[in-house]
Amino acid sequence: MPQLALKGFALNIRQKVLLGMAVAILGFSLLGGISYRHLLGLEQALGQAEVVDDLFNDILEVRRYEKNYLLYALRDDYRESLEYVRKTLGLIARLESPDGSDMNPVAASLTIQRLRSQLQGYEEAFTRLAGLDQADRAAENLRGNLRERGKQLVDTAQSIVSTQRHSILASVKRLKLQLIFSILALGGISLLIAWTVGRRIIAALKLIDVSTRQIAHGDFTPLPVPEIRDETQGVALALNRMVTELEKRQGQLLQEKKLASLGVLTSGIAHQLNNPLNNISTSCQILREEAENCDPGFARQMLDNIYHEVIRSRDIVKGLLEFSRETRFTLKPAPLAELAERAARLVASHLPAGVSLIREVPPDLAACIDVQRMQEALLNLLINAAESIDRPEGVITISGRSDEAAGQAVLTVRDTGMGIAPEHLGRIFDPFFTLKEVGKGTGLGLSVVFGIVKKHGGAVCVESEPGRGTTFTIRLPLASGADDPAGLPTPGGEAA
Repeated sequence: MPQLALKGFALNIRQKVLLGMAVAILGFSLLGGISYRHLLGLEQALGQAEVVDDLFNDILEVRRYEKNYLLYALRDDYRESLEYVRKTLGLIARLESPDGSDMNPVAASLTIQRLRSQLQGYEEAFTRLAGLDQADRAAENLRGNLRERGKQLVDTAQSIVSTQRHSILASVKRLKLQLIFSILALGGISLLIAWTVGRRIIAALKLIDVSTRQIAHGDFTPLPVPEIRDETQGVALALNRMVTELEKRQGQLLQEKKLASLGVLTSGIAHQLNNPLNNISTSCQILREEAENCDPGFARQMLDNIYHEVIRSRDIVKGLLEFSRETRFTLKPAPLAELAERAARLVASHLPAGVSLIREVPPDLAACIDVQRMQEALLNLLINAAESIDRPEGVITISGRSDEAAGQAVLTVRDTGMGIAPEHLGRIFDPFFTLKEVGKGTGLGLSVVFGIVKKHGGAVCVESEPGRGTTFTIRLPLASGADDPAGLPTPGGEAA
């Protein structure tokens, strides 16, 4: 049940890309908002840094006029010093204004409050000193107190400047870190999306590659469909539909080629049927003429001749019917000698005069085959061999042997025909490739042979040399000793 639930939440490639983009947009929006907030703080900090610099400079002016007053006791110096004190208090009020006080640590620190308090105490002390006689002893004490208060003002102002500088540097550092984090996050999300999409695309391409190679070798086995509901599953389903349709078309192609081969054999088969029919007609005429005074033994002999010729005709017609009939593909152990014999009988009438057909297949050699389709493949090879012999005389040899080490039965069709040029050997099994003249060949015969042998789990190869003939070698799974080879129908209708 958990697996079924997960399947329902599986995302396809487009959804994953959209989800990744949504996450990326959300993340960058959040980072952008934070960065913008820090930029605002940095902008305000830079603006307040000017105020802090003015504040520090004003305090230095306060100390300068303070020193002049203590040296010369001039009232103008006193007024100027207090004027700068009031300007400094105004700057402190600007730093403590509501605009961005929460963004600037200087505005919110206790240091600025301490500076205000120190300025107020400094102003009071200066005012008291200005109201006393400079020669008075109390005035001397106030001078020392004023100097000490002035020193505290400078120290506090320097602390505020340092705090402001550190605040700006911290904001810049945070922005740098956010920029680095944003780049890393963008790179990570991009790599994740690229890896996810790329993995799915590569998986789909691999499926296409496997399917095309499989189809090219005549294997129409459906591909395994991934359980994840994404584009890869759609590709697999589409390829399986294509494989099913191709297999259907392949079956139709095989049947059409079979009927074409049947048409090639028809004239020869008609000649084969003519001989037994002539024998039957002759025997019947003799019996009719000798009907009244015919010897019973002679009449029985004539009837036996008629019966055997009828069986012979029936086998010829039965072979044609079984060859042309479309049946379900079924593998079973069968003797290859009888397969070769039957194919030889069908093609015998197609052989040119002077061409002999030799059969050298051991009677005990058996393979797991679909009898009808393998007979079609063998018949195509025999027809090609007969058509390749361009001499008055020639030999076609069907031989067989057992390769126990490989667990295969080896069937060979060798001819003494014109052969095949080396540059054409790599293409002879391609559909519609033919070396015959236009109108004399479809180029499907060897392609059909290749597909039938591959469907049996076997292999077919060719060796040829121009002017010295061609040899086709078929390797098929060898029937085990425990299997009971199913014999092909023999004349008379019994299994061998």
